[in-house]
Amino acid sequence: MRRLAAYLEMALDQGESVVLMRVGVQARGVYIGNPSGAFEALSGQGTIAAFEADEILALTRLGLNRMTADDQQYRFMRSVRYIADRQVAVFTPT
Repeated sequence: MRRLAAYLEMALDQGESVVLMRVGVQARGVYIGNPSGAFEALSGQGTIAAFEADEILALTRLGLNRMTADDQQYRFMRSVRYIADRQVAVFTPT
């Protein structure tokens, strides 16, 4: 969850969301930006292993989530969207 917390911090700083997208069998791309806009407008932040992304999804749920990482509290909404014909998980800090 520390990895998600780091991405949520970036999203908070930019007033945007974290977007998690499948880029293959073994990896998931992480982007910061507005998931309602064009894919090209999202800022790529690299990739994480598929197992790590699956763990993040298993530890969160659709709708409002709360978590603590390194003594910092986070509140965010997890939702699902389609970007460039791909289903993505969106984490929006609240």
